[in-house]
Amino acid sequence: MVLKACTRCHRLMEEDRCAICNIASSRNWSGFLIVVDPDKSDIAKELNISLPGEYALRVR
Repeated sequence: MVLKACTRCHRLMEEDRCAICNIASSRNWSGFLIVVDPDKSDIAKELNISLPGEYALRVR
C-alpha cells in the first residue's frame, strides 16, 4: 500500500487521481495530519480543509 497525496487539496489516498479534485496525486509528500472534525479544528481552518480525512502537510 503506497499512499499518495493530491497536489491541490493534499488529501492522502491510494489512487492515482484525487476523487475530490480529479487531478494527479504525488508520491512525494511529507507530514501527516488526521482531521476528524474540520469545523472545530483551528489547524483545518488554517489549511482550508473542509472534509474529514488524512492529509499531507507538504506535497511536491
